[in-house]
Amino acid sequence: MLDSLMQELDTVPAFDRFATVDEVHDALARLAGEHPGVASLRRIGTSRLGDPLLCLTVGDGPRHAVVAAGPHPNEPIGGLTVTHLATRLCTDAELRRAAGYTWHIVGCLDPDGTRLNEGWFAGPFTKAHYGRHFYRPAGDEQVEWTFPFSYKRAYFDRVLPETLALMRLIDDTRPTFLTTLHNGESGGVFYYLNRPEPALQRLLTSLPARYGVPLHAGEPEHPAVKQLEQAVYLAPSMEDAYDYMEALGQDPTEHIGGAASDSYIKRYGTLGLTAEVPYWTDPSAADTTPAGRTYRDLLLAHSAAVRATAERLDEVLTAVSADLSARSPFVRASRSFVPMIAGIATTDEQRAGGAGNDRPATVAEVSSCRDTLHSMRLRFGGMLLRALEGELAIGNATPAVRTWTRELAGTYDGWCAEAEAGAAHETIPIRHLVCLQYGAVLAGAGHAATRR
Repeated sequence: MLDSLMQELDTVPAFDRFATVDEVHDALARLAGEHPGVASLRRIGTSRLGDPLLCLTVGDGPRHAVVAAGPHPNEPIGGLTVTHLATRLCTDAELRRAAGYTWHIVGCLDPDGTRLNEGWFAGPFTKAHYGRHFYRPAGDEQVEWTFPFSYKRAYFDRVLPETLALMRLIDDTRPTFLTTLHNGESGGVFYYLNRPEPALQRLLTSLPARYGVPLHAGEPEHPAVKQLEQAVYLAPSMEDAYDYMEALGQDPTEHIGGAASDSYIKRYGTLGLTAEVPYWTDPSAADTTPAGRTYRDLLLAHSAAVRATAERLDEVLTAVSADLSARSPFVRASRSFVPMIAGIATTDEQRAGGAGNDRPATVAEVSSCRDTLHSMRLRFGGMLLRALEGELAIGNATPAVRTWTRELAGTYDGWCAEAEAGAAHETIPIRHLVCLQYGAVLAGAGHAATRR
């Protein structure tokens, strides 16, 4: 299987930018028109702003696979991946028949949010440019984190229209395999599976080296996540996150919202896979040698830097809140994420006191903490700047809005300079990103077909 997979990955072309929502939808519509009887396009739902959610169905195999791009709007690799997957399935009958699937390919799960990121899709692919054009919705406005959830004192049923569309597609197809196409930002490649699959894990972890990208060896995205092996984790469970925060003495209901698709598909025995592929990488992402400091000291230093970031953003947001006239998505996101950043700082402070944290921290752990800090500053500082600039653009140039826009812009410029200064990171070619994601889709679907 590995040889045939590698040959298939060679079909991925070069790209110089990411595809917009309209370009992905146009490509799927064109394939449906050019391949009648093989592919058909249908609308499975409508975004909150009225955009159609389009799904291309290809093939007629007895098993069903759902592949959905754009669950988070700052993660556009999937738009190119689904376009290439759909093209190959439409034009190569052998590939289409190989695993016996009917494929359901969703072009973009959050077109509204994705359009707010398109300002950086054509580059330059620097962290500063990315951050200045970045948008990520507030937690209760994210498609992937608004599936129904009920556990202990937590209850969530504010399902978004886009999430409901994906739920209906899952219920209608009861897929053997599902992947929503995410990607990370910096470091190495890692994967989430909704159950252990050792043979698939071996295949997945062999792919990144082909493109010179390391496997992630640093911190997991959340300390409650369970690791199966290096760079492979069990998909995050809101139940586990709840129990983890409860054990630390925090109130989980302040942080826990909805569940994700990989929880929803458990009722059908579906294999769920997420490949987290970064835009930038550097050798330290896989370096497990000691970094010359204890893990406890690393956590405490990271917590202090994260808290300082939260306090600066909160200072700005508090100073302008009474003057904000537009409830823009950037304002809503800022009001959601600034307290979340402070919560992350608290969690790291509490974790630092845990048993075994006097061990040496690794270079990869130091690297991932550094990258996380820069990501928080550039992401959420950039969104708050966009919120304030939006107020100025509609004529709401009060003294507070003008003053704090200048203040935050100065802070943000310093954060950008720090993120870029002396960085050893390398921008990964877009073709390699698509190859890694496309390879994970084919590997996951092929493996799932052997398990049913």
